[in-house]
Amino acid sequence: MESTRIDKWLWAIRMTSTRQDATELCKAGHVRINDKPAKAANTVRPGDKINVRLHAGDKSLEVVSIIEKRVGYQVAVTCYIDHTPPAEKDELYVPIFQRDKSTGRPTKKDRRELDRLRKNF
Repeated sequence: MESTRIDKWLWAIRMTSTRQDATELCKAGHVRINDKPAKAANTVRPGDKINVRLHAGDKSLEVVSIIEKRVGYQVAVTCYIDHTPPAEKDELYVPIFQRDKSTGRPTKKDRRELDRLRKNF
């Protein structure tokens, strides 16, 4: 097998939970093959560069092998090379204010201070 549909391949390597989700990603313009917008029926071959915009962030993948059937995670990760840069510390969620769990319910004064902090951010 030399090529397969992009939606089928994304589903098979476990980037999406259903093939329909992969098709909708393509329809929405969130999938690019070799820096060109991809439709669900576009084919991928080994060596192609795939950019996918997912809820978790942008993924940059390189096709290593073609599969059409959904397989386990250990097999799926061998079918592509992930070129996505690691997330920076600034992109991770950091709470503005954190209360001790043993302090109980916030007082009216605490709540006002929290509201003031939230307005500034």
